Amino acid sequence: MKPSAAVISHALAAAVSAQAQDTLGLSSGYKNISTANFDFSLVQDSQVLASIRPSGQDFDFSPSQFLEYRVANGQYHVGDINFRYRVSGNGEWIDASTASSRKPVEEISPTSALSEADLTGTLPDSFPLEVTRRWTDVDGDLGLIFTITNPQSQSVELGSLGLPLEFNSIFFNYTAEEALAKCSLIDPYIGLGGGYVQVSPTSGTGAALVITPIGDTPFEAWNFLNEPTDGALPYHSQVFEGFYEWQTLTKAHAENEWAGVEPWNEPTSKVLEPGSSWTVGLRLSLVKDGVRGIGDIVEATGTPYAVGVPGYIIPADLEASLYLFTNKTVADMTTTPAQAFKMTKGHSDNLWKLQPQPGVWGRVRLTVTYSDGVNQTVHYYITDSASEAIGKLGNFFTTKAWFNDSLDPFGRAPSVISYDRIADKQVEQDPRVWIAGLMDEGGSGAWLATLMKQSVQPEPEQITKLEQFIEYTLWGDIQVRDNRTGPTNTSADIHGVRKSVFFYQQDYVPDYEYDSSIDWGNWWSWNRADSYSVDGRAYNYVHVTAAYWAMYRVARAYPGLVSVHDWEWYLDQAYETVMRCYVQDETGYYYVGYALVGLMGETVWGELLNDLKRENQTEKVRRLETVMQDRVDYWASLPAPFGSEQAWDSTGQEGVYYWTRYFGHEALVNKTINSILGYMPTVAHWGWNGNARRYWDNIYGGKLQRFERQIHHYGSGLNALPLLSHFRHNPQDTYLLHVGYGGMNGPLSNIDEEGFASASFHSWPDTLAWDGYSGDYGPNFLGLVLGSEVYLVDDPKLGLVAYGGNVRSSDNDSSIIVATRDAVKHRIFVGPLSLSVTIDAGAIEEFEYDSEKDTVSLTLATKSSSAPVTAAEVEAVIVWVEDISGSRVYALAGEYEREREGWKVPFGDQSEVTIVVAAQ
Repeated sequence: MKPSAAVISHALAAAVSAQAQDTLGLSSGYKNISTANFDFSLVQDSQVLASIRPSGQDFDFSPSQFLEYRVANGQYHVGDINFRYRVSGNGEWIDASTASSRKPVEEISPTSALSEADLTGTLPDSFPLEVTRRWTDVDGDLGLIFTITNPQSQSVELGSLGLPLEFNSIFFNYTAEEALAKCSLIDPYIGLGGGYVQVSPTSGTGAALVITPIGDTPFEAWNFLNEPTDGALPYHSQVFEGFYEWQTLTKAHAENEWAGVEPWNEPTSKVLEPGSSWTVGLRLSLVKDGVRGIGDIVEATGTPYAVGVPGYIIPADLEASLYLFTNKTVADMTTTPAQAFKMTKGHSDNLWKLQPQPGVWGRVRLTVTYSDGVNQTVHYYITDSASEAIGKLGNFFTTKAWFNDSLDPFGRAPSVISYDRIADKQVEQDPRVWIAGLMDEGGSGAWLATLMKQSVQPEPEQITKLEQFIEYTLWGDIQVRDNRTGPTNTSADIHGVRKSVFFYQQDYVPDYEYDSSIDWGNWWSWNRADSYSVDGRAYNYVHVTAAYWAMYRVARAYPGLVSVHDWEWYLDQAYETVMRCYVQDETGYYYVGYALVGLMGETVWGELLNDLKRENQTEKVRRLETVMQDRVDYWASLPAPFGSEQAWDSTGQEGVYYWTRYFGHEALVNKTINSILGYMPTVAHWGWNGNARRYWDNIYGGKLQRFERQIHHYGSGLNALPLLSHFRHNPQDTYLLHVGYGGMNGPLSNIDEEGFASASFHSWPDTLAWDGYSGDYGPNFLGLVLGSEVYLVDDPKLGLVAYGGNVRSSDNDSSIIVATRDAVKHRIFVGPLSLSVTIDAGAIEEFEYDSEKDTVSLTLATKSSSAPVTAAEVEAVIVWVEDISGSRVYALAGEYEREREGWKVPFGDQSEVTIVVAAQ
C-alpha cells in the first residue's frame, strides 16, 4: 500500500530536519532578478539557480519546491561547475567541484552582469585555478558564464569540465495531475558546437526552455551526477531519475571509468598555460511557442540546427537527407568510421544526401566542420535493410531462442524464451521469475516480437514452430485452457493470462535444480500460486491477444501456411482474451488489475476490432466497443488519465489516445498528444530522436539493472503510434512526424547483425551498449510493425520529402516515385491527398504520386524484394484505402472483387501487379 501524501510530506519534513546542514545558504535568502523573458532567483550565499520562470508566469522549470531538501554538499544545481585536472600534464587526475564542500561565494560588485561572483572560496584550497561566474542578460535570455584563469607558473590540464543542469523532473510526492502540471523533462543533443539541451513541460504545452553553448563550450558528453542517497528525496529512483551535466571536456573520464567504451564524441582536454584564461558558458532561452518552436530558437541563438529525414536510424538501402539550418558555411564533412556514407550536395544550399556504404553497420558519427572552426556532430545508426533485419530476427528467435526441453517441469516447451546475448544462451532461470517464465513484458518479449514478425513477413518453418508454441504452451500454460490447469483456476478463469509460468517453489518441483548462486529471497521470486494468478496484470492480456491476432493475419492471407487451427479460431481467441481481461463482479469491480489504465501495445486491440468488423462479427464488435467506451468515460473523468504501475509513466498514453480518437473525444486526444510530446523529443541523434522517456524498466527486464535513461526501450515504438496517427489527421503538423517516425523506427536499431533484439541501449557514458537481455523488446517491435509506413509529405520547411522511401523523378513532370524501404511495406500515406493505402500481405514495392491527376499508382509484390528467400509469397492481397480528412472517397480503378471492406487483388502467375487509386 502506498502512503498518503500527508504521510509522505511528514516523513520528508522529518528527514530534512536530520539531514546535513544547509550548506547551500537558503537562510540568507535569495536574489530575485528579471530579464525580458525570465523571472529567476539565485540563492544569496551560493548564487546557484533556485528558480526560473517565464516572465510573469508561475510555472517553474526548476524544482524550487524541493530546494529545501537539496541543500547538502554533493547535491548539484545550475551554476555549479565540476573539474578534473592535473598540473603540467603529470600524475593522476584530481576532482574539484563547487558543490563538494560549499562555502559562501564572494560577490563581485560593481559589474555589468546581473550577478557575478568569485568561486574560489567554495572550491578546494588546493585547486590551482581562479574561477568567476557571471549571470548575464543575453537579449532577454539568461546567460551563465564561467571564466577560468591559471595564475600559476605551471600549466594546468583540464581533463573534465561539467556544468550540472537541474530542472524539475522530480515526481516524488506528486499526484499524476501535479506531475503533469508542474514537472519538466530534460533531453540532450550531444552535438559539440551544435549541441543543446531542451527542457519540456511534462504537459507538452506552454513555453519550453532550450540551453545552447556560449563561446567555446562544445557539448561533448552527457554525464549522470552521483549524489548522496541518504537524504529526504529518493535520488536515482523511479520517482527521481537524477540529474546530468553538460560536459565540454571528457578525456579524464575516457581514461578511467569510461575506458574501453566508444564515446559519442572524441574525448578532449584543454591546457591552460600560465596567465591564460578560458571562458565557457550556456545560454538559457525561452521557447514561447513550446516544444514545436525549439528548433527555431536554437537557430536564432546562432547554434547550427540539424534536421534528418527520415531521422537518424538508416537502413542500408535507404538514402537519407540532412538539412543544416545555420548562417555558418560548411567547410568539411567527415564520418567515423571513415566513409560510412556517400555524401552528395542536394538541390538546396542546406541539403546533403547520405547513402550508407557497403559493409558499414551500427553507430556512425558525422562531423560537420564550419569555416569559423565550430564542429557539430550528428549521430546515426546504420542497420541492415529493414526487411532483412526483421527476417534475421525471426530466424534468431526461432533457432537460438527456441526452447524445446520436453522435460521442463514448468511447461515452457516449446517456446521462444528470453535470451541472454552476452552469455549467448537462453534465460532459463532469473530471480525475476517472469523473465524466464514467458510473461510480463520482460518474459514475453522474444515470443511476442517473433509472432508479430510473422504478421508481416511469415516464413513456413517459423510458422510451424509458432503454431506448436501457441497450441501447447501459450494456450493451456500461459493462458488458462480449462479448470484443470492450475491450483486455483476455475471455469471462470478460462482465457485468463498468468503472470508467469516459471516460479520459485522447491517443494513443488523437487527434482528441479534452481541455481544456487541466485538470491531467491526477493519479492519478485514468486511461488507457483502468485505466478499462476490470472488477475494481476491487464498488460499481459495484450501480449497474448497480439499473438493470436498475428497468427489470424497469417492464416487469413496465407491459409496454406497454418495447419493446427484456421483463421476463425485465432480471431476468436484474440477476442476472448480481451473480454476475459474485462470481467467484472456483480458490483462492477474488475478482477484483473490495471484493466482501466492505458496498456502498452493495445493498439493491437484496435486492429482486432477492425478485423472483427471486416469479418462481420457484429455482436463481438458491439461488446468490445462497449468495454472500450467504458474506459474512455472513466478517463474523461480524470485530470491526468495516464496512470500505470509506476508513479509516473509513459505507457498509458498509447491506449488512451487510440480509444479517445476512436470515440471522438477530441479534448482528451489533444491532451494525450501533448503529454507524449512532453517526454519524446526530436534531436539529431539516433538514440534520443523519438525516444520516449523510460529509465526504470531495466530493473524489471534488463540484464544490467540500473535506473538510467534507456535508449529505444518500448516507449519509442509504442508512443510513436499516437503521434503518427495524429499526424495523418493533421498532415500540416510535421513536427509530429519528425518525432513519431524516429520513435517508430527506433526498434530497428535494437536488432543486431545476427537478429538478436535487445530490450534497450544503455545511455550512460560508462556503458553505451545494448543490454544483454531480449527482455521486454516485444512491445517495442509491436510498435514497429503496427506503425511502419512510408510517408510522402509536403513539409513547410523542407518541401516534398519521403520518410521511409527513396524518391526519384518520373517521366511525367507532375509525378514523383517513391521506392519503399520500411520494415513492413504494407502502408503508405500521401500527405497532399490525405490518402492512406494499406494491404494485408505481400509488399508495396513502390508508388507513384501524380499531383496533377491526384492519383497514386502502386506496385504490389507477392513478398518484399529484400525479404529472406524463405519468406512466404501471397497469392492475393486485400487493399484498403482511406481519405483521412474525410473530404473525398477513393477507390481502386478497374474491376476488383470486394472483400472485407477492401478490394481483393490477385497476382495470378505474376510476382508483381500495379494498381491505381483515384478519387471517385
